[in-house]
Formats: sequence, C-alpha cells, structure tokens
Amino acid sequence: MDADPGRGPAVTIAARVRDGVLLPSQVVSERISIAQQESNPFPAVRAERAMAEAAALEERDDLDVLPLAGVPVAVERGTSIVADPMSCGSVAAPDDQVAARLRCAGAVVVGLVPGGEDHRQGDGPDGVPHNPWNTTRSAGGSAGAAVAAGLVPVAHAGDEFGSVRIAAACCGVFGIKPGCYNPAAAGAWPGLPEDGVLATTVQDAALALSVLAERSNLAEVDPPGRLRIGLAVDPPSRLVRVDRHWTAAARRAAAVATAAGHLVESTVLPYGNAQFAVFLRRLAMGAREAPALSPQPARLPHRSRRQLAVGRTVHQLRLVRPAQIDRVEARLLEFFDRYDVVITPTLAAPPPKARARHSRNRPTTLLADARWAPFTPLWNLVGWPAASVPMGMHPSSGTPVAAQLAGPPGSESTLLRLAAQLESRHPWERTAP
Repeated sequence: MDADPGRGPAVTIAARVRDGVLLPSQVVSERISIAQQESNPFPAVRAERAMAEAAALEERDDLDVLPLAGVPVAVERGTSIVADPMSCGSVAAPDDQVAARLRCAGAVVVGLVPGGEDHRQGDGPDGVPHNPWNTTRSAGGSAGAAVAAGLVPVAHAGDEFGSVRIAAACCGVFGIKPGCYNPAAAGAWPGLPEDGVLATTVQDAALALSVLAERSNLAEVDPPGRLRIGLAVDPPSRLVRVDRHWTAAARRAAAVATAAGHLVESTVLPYGNAQFAVFLRRLAMGAREAPALSPQPARLPHRSRRQLAVGRTVHQLRLVRPAQIDRVEARLLEFFDRYDVVITPTLAAPPPKARARHSRNRPTTLLADARWAPFTPLWNLVGWPAASVPMGMHPSSGTPVAAQLAGPPGSESTLLRLAAQLESRHPWERTAP
C-alpha cells in the first residue's frame, strides 16, 4: 500500500473504505489536492462536486457492499455527469450509462479527461496530452496520462481505432476495450467506438469493466486454463516498419505466457484489406452526424470543414461497406479456430513528440497514425475485445513498451485472466516516477 492511501490500487482503496479504515472524502480530498498542484490532464477538477459526492457516499447504508466504494475515477469528457450522486437504477436516466454505473458502484468522479481522435493528435482545444514518463512525448490520450501520473487508479475512455490501448501502451498502464457484443460497448458502426478502461493493475481494470458491463464474473482474474496463443509480430502492411523494442515486447509477453504453461507458437494474422477499410472509415467518420451536431457548419474551422467534405465524398462513393468487415471477420474466425488469444505489439514505435499536428491534412495524419499504431484498429473494425499489457521500457524514448492481447467475441474474461497472469510474472511500476 502506498504511503498516500488514496494512491493505492482501486481494490485496496475500496476494501479499506468498506472496512471503515478510510473515508471516501479523505481519499477524494487527497486526489483533488494533488491534481490541483500538478500539471495534469484534467481540463477541470470537479473539486466541490466530487467532495459533495464523497460526503453523500458516506451516508449510504450499502457502503459495505459497493465494489468501488470511495474509489476516485476519471471519465472521458462527453460523459454526462448530473448533480445527484445517488442516481441509481431507473432513476439514473439523466446520467450517462458509464457515469451512472460507476457512481452506483461507489466510485467518485474527480475529473473529466478530453477524448477523441483530435485530442490524441494534439488538435483539440485542450492541447497535447503529455506523457508522464517523458513529457516531451505524447501520452496517446489524457486518460492514460491521468492513470500513469497517479491522479486516479482507474479511468474510463472511448476506444476509437485503439485509443484506450494506445494511451495505455504509451503510459505503461493496463488498458482494455470489450467487444461490441459486450453490454459495455457502443458505437454507430460495429466496434466504433467502444467504452474501455485503463488502470494501474489488471485487477482494477477487471473490477471497473465488470461494473460497466454489469457482469460480476469479469472481476475474477484467477489464472486461465492452458491457452493456445498465437504470436503475430508481422505488421499489417508492408508499408509499416516495427521498432525492434516493440517487437521484443510482444515476444517477452509470449515468453512469459510459455513459462506459465500456455502453448505459444509464431503465426501471421490474416489482416487482408483491414488497414484500408479502417483508413476509409477514419476519413468518413463524423460526416453523417455533422449536420445534427453543428447546425452552422460555416462556423467550423477550415480544417474541420475540409474533413467533413472528404467524409461526405467517401459516403457518396459508397467506399464504406459492411461487406469489407464481413470478409475480414470471416478470416479471423478461421484463424481463431486454432487459437484462443493472439499476441502482437501494441504499437510499432514510441509515442511521437508532444506537438499539435493541425497543419497536416487529414490523409497525411491518418497515414502517419497507421505507421505508428497499425496493430490496434483491426479489433475496432470487427468489434472484438483487445487489451494492452506493459512489457518494459524503450531505451531511447524513455517511455513504456507493451504487448497487445486480442481474442474472439466473448473472450474478455480470458484476456483479463491471461493479462493478470502476465502481470504477476512480469510486474510493472504502477505509476510514473
């Protein structure tokens, strides 16, 4: 347990609150105090609201059974947070489902983190998310930065083309997105985007995901039975080069899995045209929803108007078709007849420098992302579960490296159990120094 009681793992904080050793207001005030003193990824700390929610939590007569009792969390901005911290069940209609379920489980939302692809690229109003391990590098997402900096043990974020796993890999924390067949997932297209969680430990992430999905069995992370695991380090495209330290991260995870008794063999994932299908969807994303979200498109920035024009063209030419996903999914289903889990590098290179990229046009930016993070989008395209597990440090960038675990629909529990086993045999530092 950390010297700072509010900085420990979520399961430890919740247990101490349930036992009466800690008060929720005590934990939350410590997190708020640190967040207000440090440069942090919260656009605004919910100081007064969070303290009021913590105080109200102490009056609940079911505190002893709340799985996240008193745990400070962050949620991605865009999640609705209403004033009433006691909204549960059918009364919780004003709350976003994510916030409602977290709060009904006893969690206290201390901050909102920016989200979305523009923020990850440093083009949003909140600037570039800086990496706690090396502030000259991008964090890949503010949720990952908040967890790695020790501001909260658990954060929610939307996984759009890999956002949760990218931020987790950059910041050296664990991140998982469920499949779109899971009740915690949502999206206009299959798997785009999906609600995921980041945490300093696998057990914390499993607990949070069990709350979001309302599936208590996901919180159980005992070792799995013997798994058939494929190690696939080849990139999805010949245009992509993978940094050897990221390849080594995947191989290290495979070696640990082998030592744990699993059957691991090298293989090649049948990516097919998945990269191109993802590229088209990233070009087109938001074009259909834009009129409803922005009734005065002329007031949008020039770059946004240009992006929407490209997106509309992609839709008009019918370049985005369900059959593209069907073909990719058919090949993957055949692949997973032979394997339970596949291990890949999470990224192909260290996080880029922490600077905005608004001067680049959209296709150029997407191509750069495809070279840096080519392994994550496939699992959003088909809507299957995937996770990122820390596996050491990159000697040049001074930032973490990680391995990605992915599996077929319904394999969330398998991925969590395998990840917890890898963590127990190859532990990582919970937060950045």
